Amino acid sequence: MRGKETVRDMLLSLAAIGAVAAGIYVFQIPHDDSDKDGGVRTVDYRVELQTARRAAPYPVAAPGSGSLPKGWRATSVTYTPAGGGGGAGGGATGGAAWHLGFLDAEREYVAVEQSDAKPVAFIEDVTQRARATKDVQRIDGKEWVRYEGEKYDALVCRERGVTTVVTGTASRAHLTKMAAALEARKG
Repeated sequence: MRGKETVRDMLLSLAAIGAVAAGIYVFQIPHDDSDKDGGVRTVDYRVELQTARRAAPYPVAAPGSGSLPKGWRATSVTYTPAGGGGGAGGGATGGAAWHLGFLDAEREYVAVEQSDAKPVAFIEDVTQRARATKDVQRIDGKEWVRYEGEKYDALVCRERGVTTVVTGTASRAHLTKMAAALEARKG
């Protein structure tokens, strides 16, 4: 009998359609949970590290295997030869530049920046204009000067022929952990 449908029948039909749609969504449509970190990708930097160590005029620093706490992950890597233009503090300041960026377990940024460029311009560039403090730390026999800035803090080690900067938004303790984890090698 047409015309005798009730609101109750209409609601039962909608419930049946909703149940079928929910089943399709749950069981048939693939779900990607890999974007929990807001699209931040982890990179494998081993090849770039080997290439940089062969090409750079200075020993290139990177964390030793297993030296960083669990949850730290590499997110960016570049090597720019001298005069190669553009990289983080690289060609922009005239020297060869190595960059290795990480997110720590708290999702704060930590980067290793190295160059044989003029130290003052390089440090200013990679630390986002952080300024030196009088605080000096001794880490693995090297002197690291603490820099503080509006955006990034940093630890800076100036040696003959290369400046190494550990910088980022991470805590001082995490910047120190990265500096302590570094192994500088050629070739």
